[in-house]
Amino acid sequence: MRTNEDLFLQTIEKNRAIIYKVALLYTRSVEDRKDLMQEIILQLWKSFEKFENRSSISTWLYRVAMNTAFHHLKKDKRLQKIDSIEEIITIQDVVNNNQEELVSEMLMAIQQLNAMDKGIVILYLEDKNHKEIAKIMGITISNVGTRMQRAKLKLKEIIKTN
Repeated sequence: MRTNEDLFLQTIEKNRAIIYKVALLYTRSVEDRKDLMQEIILQLWKSFEKFENRSSISTWLYRVAMNTAFHHLKKDKRLQKIDSIEEIITIQDVVNNNQEELVSEMLMAIQQLNAMDKGIVILYLEDKNHKEIAKIMGITISNVGTRMQRAKLKLKEIIKTN
């Protein structure tokens, strides 16, 4: 029989990439990233028993991770320089070297969005639909659509000027 702790550890291990992606996009240094990942895992543990399976585990995990990241941003407004472009690229398993430049350019542009729009774009890139994104972000479905359109325009503008 599995204990709650075993189930939690298995869930974290299976979804480690989600935690890493959120931490990567909401921090600027390795130390801050590690701190945020630990804080996300702590918040997940604190709320694990309250998870009621009304949504998928990944939806719940994204919601806790995003809320923790938003709180982290409010608490720590300082932004540090990104350590290296290679570190940013690790968010994707880039197999084609020709895509590496495109991926890094897109991630640098996403970094420039505000916290809410950054979260919406990342969830969109994770193939979440508007309803799932709304649930995770705590906003309406129509607000997701509006913010997504604005974020796309902003990303095009950022990429065009670079």
